Amino acid sequence: MIAVLLVGMSASPVFAQQKFENLDRIDGLVAMTVGANLGEPGGPVSPVDRRLRLAACPEVPDVQGPVFGAAIVQCKTLGWRIRVPLSVSLQGSGTPSAAPASYMRPRTVAPASREIVVKKGDPVQLVAGGAAFQVSRMMIADEDGAAGQMIRVREDRKSDPVLAQVVEIGIVRAPGFKDF
Repeated sequence: MIAVLLVGMSASPVFAQQKFENLDRIDGLVAMTVGANLGEPGGPVSPVDRRLRLAACPEVPDVQGPVFGAAIVQCKTLGWRIRVPLSVSLQGSGTPSAAPASYMRPRTVAPASREIVVKKGDPVQLVAGGAAFQVSRMMIADEDGAAGQMIRVREDRKSDPVLAQVVEIGIVRAPGFKDF
C-alpha cells in the first residue's frame, strides 16, 4: 500500500517540474514594465494567448517596451520571444505613446508610391500572430520589396525561404494569421 501511495505522489502535478512558462507571470511582468494593467490605456490589449506553450525560462523573462506598440517578452537563455500588443495611450501632448495593436496590418499603398523599403540582404523582423499574441524572429531578406509586396526571407543562407509581406522598413508579416 505504501508503494502505491509513493507512485501516486510521484505522478501528481505538485511534484512534477513545470515544463511550460507561466503565462500569468508574463502578464504581470508586462503590466509592471509598461505601468498599466490589462485594458487600461498603455496596457496590454489582451492577456497572453493561453494556447501558447513556451518552454519554462530558467530565469525571469526580460520585458522591454513599449516598442512599436507592443511589449517584447523574451527568454534569452532559451531564445524565445513574443510581442504583447499594447493599447493606445494619449499623453499630455495628445500624441499616442504606443501604436494600436493593428499597426502591424499591411497598409494599402498607392502604386505610384511603391518605394523599396526592404533591400536584399537586409535584416528584417518576421512577425506572425493576431490581436491576442504575436511572435517574431529575425530573418534576412532574399529580395527587394516595397510595402505591401510579398518577398522571400530566410533565417540563414542554408535554410529554406519563407514568403512574407513587407509592412514597413525592417518588418515583414507572415501571411495567414488573422485577428481573433
